[in-house]
Amino acid sequence: MAESPVSLHQGGGTLAQAVLASAPEEMLIAPIWKRIAAFMLDVLLISIVLTFLTNGQLTLNLLNFELLSGGAEYILFFSSNWAILLTAHWLYWKYTGKAYGRSLGQRAFRIAIVQDTGTILAKHHWGPRAARKLIYLLPIVGPLWFGLRDAINARSKEAEYRTKIDKKHQTVAAVDWSLPVETRTKLR
Repeated sequence: MAESPVSLHQGGGTLAQAVLASAPEEMLIAPIWKRIAAFMLDVLLISIVLTFLTNGQLTLNLLNFELLSGGAEYILFFSSNWAILLTAHWLYWKYTGKAYGRSLGQRAFRIAIVQDTGTILAKHHWGPRAARKLIYLLPIVGPLWFGLRDAINARSKEAEYRTKIDKKHQTVAAVDWSLPVETRTKLR
C-alpha cells in the first residue's frame, strides 16, 4: 500500500512556546505589522488631540528648526513644544497601559502586552515602558534607526521576536485571544 500524501506532525507548541520556555502553550506572538500599525494609530490619535487643543500651532512648531537660531526665548519655545508632545505621549501610554493593560491602538489590533509567562504586566512597568517608547518619536533617527532596529528584532528568532523594550521589561506582544482565560478576563 502506498504511503498517504498527508502526514501528521506532533507540534512543539506555538511560536511563543518555541521561543520562550515560560510562555503558555496556546499564546501567539503578535505580528510586527500589527505592532507598527497600533503604534501609528496611537501617535495619530494623540496628534489629533494636540492639534485640536493647540489650534494646530504645536505641530507647526515641532519641526521649525529656525527657532533654534533666534535666541534663548525661541529655543525655550521650541523645547517646550517638544516637551508637550513627549509628555502627552508618555502620559497616554502610561495610563492607558495601567487602565487597560495596553494602549488603544494595541486594543484595536488585538495586541496584549504581557509578561513572558502570559500574565498581565504589573502597573509599575507602564511608566518606564512608556518612556522608552518615546525614542521612536524623535525626528528621522526615531523611526529610521530605533524603529527599524526593533522591527527587525521583532521578526528575528535570535531576538526572541521581541523589541529592546520587550526584553528590558521581560514582556511579549501577544495576540490577545490566544492568552490564557485568566489573563484575557483582566484585559479591558
